[in-house]
Amino acid sequence: MRLIFAGTPEFAQQALVALHAAGHEIALVLTQPDRPAGRGLQLQASPVKQFAQAHQLPLAQPRSLRLDGKYPDDARAAQQAMAQAQADAMVVAAYGLILPAWALAVPPLGCLNIHASLLPRWRGAAPIHRAIEAGDAQTGVCIMQMDVGLDTGAVLLRRAIDIHPDDTTASLHDRLAQLGAQAMLDVLAQAQPWAAQPQVEAGITYAAKIDKHEALIDWSLPASVLARRIRAFDPFPGAHTLWQGQPLKIWSALALPVQSQAPASAPTPGLVLQANAHGLDVATGDGVLRLLQLQKPGGKRLAVADFLRGTADGLGQTLGT
Repeated sequence: MRLIFAGTPEFAQQALVALHAAGHEIALVLTQPDRPAGRGLQLQASPVKQFAQAHQLPLAQPRSLRLDGKYPDDARAAQQAMAQAQADAMVVAAYGLILPAWALAVPPLGCLNIHASLLPRWRGAAPIHRAIEAGDAQTGVCIMQMDVGLDTGAVLLRRAIDIHPDDTTASLHDRLAQLGAQAMLDVLAQAQPWAAQPQVEAGITYAAKIDKHEALIDWSLPASVLARRIRAFDPFPGAHTLWQGQPLKIWSALALPVQSQAPASAPTPGLVLQANAHGLDVATGDGVLRLLQLQKPGGKRLAVADFLRGTADGLGQTLGT
């Protein structure tokens, strides 16, 4: 099939790699403009752009696709490139730009999106993070026929997987990227017109974009909630607190079983109760959170045993103050 591909990060790159390897003709690749990254804030090409350039695929990086927006020249150039591509369909995966109605209408077979959730649950920008944060037992991918709504299109294929108790956004992302790439190949291999099932109205939730301020740990929350947030915010933005007045990132933690305790004797949330090679036990609003992997500014991720070799154990201190 002759395709336009639109995507930007690693999740999208895996789909592009699979489509290219399967023999589909990639007539045009759309990806976000290069962004500053790293300590030197040098402009860096997206993973999708890197693959496209390595395989000499036609490439465009419009700043917007809105003909009436801030960058109309970019949008018009993209519109011309898409028309000239004469593609059968457009595959979209974590592109990062909204496709206006004119873009959705360009390919005869429409635009197919790989969305990393079981729609209509977790429509929106951060479905992997939010599924872990909410404690969902399952998630998956949907291949969706795009329309002008936010992830509201009819679903062509749905694949579910379990969320493991130790899954982080990084580990779950990798499994879903592979699952999504294969699901898209399976849809494209089916005879047209594709059978699409409209999304139900019940169970709609929205996965808002992750904001850095969410990663500051509120020790008054239950330990189980904090443990999920720490996994959900790995690798970005990284859950953090204050340790002896300095920022401290927490990359791994375990909610310990709740023991019966009289309310009057409950310790202050954030109080370090115990520190040894097994972990740093910290009081929360409900239960105890055992910190397992920590990182100081400018340092590496360290297991607690290694972390404590280079610092005081913090017993009796209250984190976050």
